[in-house]
Amino acid sequence: MANRFEVRPASGTWVVRARGAVLGESDSALELVEGEHAPVIYFPRIDIAMEFLDRSSKVTTCPWKGDAAHYSIATADTTLRDVAWSYEAPRDSAAAIKDHVAFYPHDEIAVERL
Repeated sequence: MANRFEVRPASGTWVVRARGAVLGESDSALELVEGEHAPVIYFPRIDIAMEFLDRSSKVTTCPWKGDAAHYSIATADTTLRDVAWSYEAPRDSAAAIKDHVAFYPHDEIAVERL
């Protein structure tokens, strides 16, 4: 696991879709770059339809960012389990991503720059 990361504004407008339905769109997204990992886009919660995300019992811990709460998305015919996460009380070094949510790469989830 990388021990260094950078958070910066993500240029442009970003959208996240679950099974084609728009969950959010933002021109205030953040991009987190960590080691050799692909950049991750973090959406401000105010730009996401959070009523479609259900917090699950899954919690993961990053020694540099803190504890991440995970979320599932219920669609009309299935539940996409643990496809999003949020550092609700991040460590000081990751304070910029507080009140933001990110989405795992998934066949049913699209995070795209418009």
